Amino acid sequence: MALLLLGTLGVQFYLNRHEQNRRSVVIAEQEQALAASTALALESISMEPPQYLWQLDEERPVSFLKEQKGRVQNILVVNEQGRVDDSLDRKYAPTTLEDGTAKYYHISEIQLPRLVEAGQTTGNIRQLIPSSPPPDARPVAGEPRAFPIPVATSKGLNYIIIVLGASRTLESQTLSGALQSYLPTLSVLLLATLAAGVLVWRFTRPIKELAQATNRVAAGDFSFRVPSAHRRDEIGVLATTFNEMVTQLGRMRELEAQVKQAEHSAVVGRLASAIAHEIRNPLNYINLTLDHLRTSLTPSDPEKRALVERLTSQLKTEVARINTRITEFLKYTRPAQIELRPLDLREVIADALRMVEAQAAENGIEAKIEGGASLPAVLGDEESLRSVFTNLIINGMQAIEGEGGSLTVRLAANNGRARVEVSDTGRGIEPEHLPKIFEPYFSTKETGTGLGLAIVKKAVEDHHGTISVRSAPGEGTTFTVEIPTAGGSDK
Repeated sequence: MALLLLGTLGVQFYLNRHEQNRRSVVIAEQEQALAASTALALESISMEPPQYLWQLDEERPVSFLKEQKGRVQNILVVNEQGRVDDSLDRKYAPTTLEDGTAKYYHISEIQLPRLVEAGQTTGNIRQLIPSSPPPDARPVAGEPRAFPIPVATSKGLNYIIIVLGASRTLESQTLSGALQSYLPTLSVLLLATLAAGVLVWRFTRPIKELAQATNRVAAGDFSFRVPSAHRRDEIGVLATTFNEMVTQLGRMRELEAQVKQAEHSAVVGRLASAIAHEIRNPLNYINLTLDHLRTSLTPSDPEKRALVERLTSQLKTEVARINTRITEFLKYTRPAQIELRPLDLREVIADALRMVEAQAAENGIEAKIEGGASLPAVLGDEESLRSVFTNLIINGMQAIEGEGGSLTVRLAANNGRARVEVSDTGRGIEPEHLPKIFEPYFSTKETGTGLGLAIVKKAVEDHHGTISVRSAPGEGTTFTVEIPTAGGSDK
């Protein structure tokens, strides 16, 4: 802003000096025109024999009126009675009639502009031309004017009247100069407004971004970053500090979630172990008692013996089912104890698929493995991965209703990770259920515990892998598991 002000003062000073010089030149030209007009009139009056002004003008290389174009309109020589004895404009000069007499114009017959105040001289001339406009004490710049100059000669008092035309050039220059004098100020105002707008935009935009970022962080979004951190001013420092603060808050939130999860898992694990202990002891006693009843207290009657055998078998089956559920619960709540080593993932999946071959053949379901012949070894725990894919394959078999259909396991490798897709042509999953499919205790089956897929997800994450699902009702479901290969990265 200081530079703009200094520049404006310099331009203003230059324009004022230029305008003053231009006006001085115009005034000097007018003074020169008055002096030349007066000299020409005096020359005409004093010559012997006398010559008219227009005759003297014809003898010049360039006509005086042409030379003073725009300034001098006419030069008149008038006697005391108002008779025009001479005129530079030949139209008003004396002429000789056919009878030899001379014809003179009277000054009142000539339209003159406003007279310039010249004291008594102006009063005398005004008596001769009463219709002329009143004289001005202070002439207006650019107006046509008439300058009366009294000259005493041997023939009496004469008046030299120099008629100056309207100084349009000066008027336009004056208007132009007046406008130009405002241009620097207007330019400074425009530049200052533009600079202020840019400065306001540069400072308000980052502040608005900070406000938006604050609202998003307050809503729990710690992934947002203020884009003004690249700036090298105070706003950039503030944005950088804010981004670092958000990063730290995000890390703290993750740590808090991990601590809460760990505390929750520890509490649930201790509770699960206690419940499992309290439940399994009576179950073991029930199981032993059933074996004792079946072997020692079997009725002699064949029908009753068969009934007791059937009932005890059903009870032992239910006890085994409860025991299985307790094992799943413990497996989910306890920390993983896995031993990672290079494995042939295709062979592990083939083992899992053999468990359902008989059921698939019975229901006319085509179960197959595609790809993976040159799949690199993966780092994993064999039993844990077998459980993962057995669970996914069984779920796919159960999703296929009736007879027919297919269950396909596709294997591929990319960027140091093995990719396994387990696809079925079953009934699919409703869109509203997809976000909850891996949550503990969520199940769409009437007899399900909701721990199967939760255990699968936990086992995959224990192998530094990921699992995702895509499905549509009536079109089947595909689970995608990615696990690092032995030579790949787990990131």
